[in-house]
Amino acid sequence: MYSVEEIKELLKAFNGSKATKIEIVAENGEALTITQKTAGVAAAAAVPAAVSVAADEIAEEKQSFPTPFIHEETKQEDGKAVTSPMVGVFYAAPSPDQEPYVVVGSKVNKGDVLCLIEAMKLMNEVTAEQSGEIAAVCVENGQVVEYGQTLFTIK
Repeated sequence: MYSVEEIKELLKAFNGSKATKIEIVAENGEALTITQKTAGVAAAAAVPAAVSVAADEIAEEKQSFPTPFIHEETKQEDGKAVTSPMVGVFYAAPSPDQEPYVVVGSKVNKGDVLCLIEAMKLMNEVTAEQSGEIAAVCVENGQVVEYGQTLFTIK
C-alpha cells in the first residue's frame, strides 16, 4: 500500500483537479476509493430550478386543501380581525393535551386569552381587544404566523 505521505500528495492533486473520483489500489488488492462533489456553475444553477419546482408543488397542494378551521361564511367585514403581534408559532391551547382557548362560536370578553404565540422560546398571550363571538379561526395549531397576519375574527 502507499504511504500516508504519498496518499496526502495524491489527495492534494485530486482536490486541485476537476476529477470527481479517485481509486487507489494496492498490490495486495486493497482499494481506497474517494469521490468528491462537483462544485461549480452547473451544480449551483440546478438548485434554484429544484427549489422552484418544489415551491410550485407546495403552492398547488395548499390550493387543493382548504384550511378546515376557517368558517366559510365569515367575511372580513363581518367582524374585527385579531392579528398576530409578532412572528412566531401559533398555539391554540396552553398545552397539547388541553382544549383550545377558543373555537368558532366561543363568546369572549375584552382581555380574554385567545391563543399563544411562541417567539424565541417565550410564550406570548394574545388577548381579545373587544368582547364578542369568535367568527373564524384563521390559522392552524402549530403554524408559523407572521406579524400582522389575521389569527381570528371577532364579531
